[in-house]
Amino acid sequence: MTEPTTTQPLPKRLEQARRLLALAQTGLHYATSPFDKERYDEIAGIAHSQLAEIGSLDASEVAELFAYESGYANPKLDVRCAVFDDHGRILLVREAADGHWSLPGGWADIGLSPAENAAKEVREESGYTVRIERLLAVWDMNKHDHPASVFHIWKLVFLGSIVTAGAVIGTETDDHSFFSLDDLPSLSLGRILPAQIQKLDQLYRAGGIDFD
Repeated sequence: MTEPTTTQPLPKRLEQARRLLALAQTGLHYATSPFDKERYDEIAGIAHSQLAEIGSLDASEVAELFAYESGYANPKLDVRCAVFDDHGRILLVREAADGHWSLPGGWADIGLSPAENAAKEVREESGYTVRIERLLAVWDMNKHDHPASVFHIWKLVFLGSIVTAGAVIGTETDDHSFFSLDDLPSLSLGRILPAQIQKLDQLYRAGGIDFD
């Protein structure tokens, strides 16, 4: 999953632009008058320009990112899976897009449950077939120290246990390995943070779910 990010955190300005775009998208969904649709299209164009300026992109690039976003505007859902081995190490995959490491996962696909999505991502990105044990965390990325994204994203993280190993079948990652929590590689911070991995380890060992 590629998550376009801004060059520096600008929470208030970014949130205003994202909210403006959400209002335009929802307005276009419900509008019946061609004049209203024209106005909402104009609002969307303004929001695209604002997001482009914040993220050092062209307005056309931002418009392309949101080209398939229609209907009532909702947060995007990122589903990931935490898999630990017998030594307490965590499974990470290297993202081909940026060369950094993350938990297996990505955008939730239509037609699958969140847990099924998590298991599918592990299989595609690491080759491991896992059994989903339970939900570990439900996070609003706005409330964590990720680089600012043009999208409003909710992250679900499940606990998975390995059933079998196999061949990698996806193309979004180019390596996978288990890492000690004391020796993590360079992480893809738009996807996962070191503090979040530490929290997942605590939840794995002690039980419970983190809502934040």
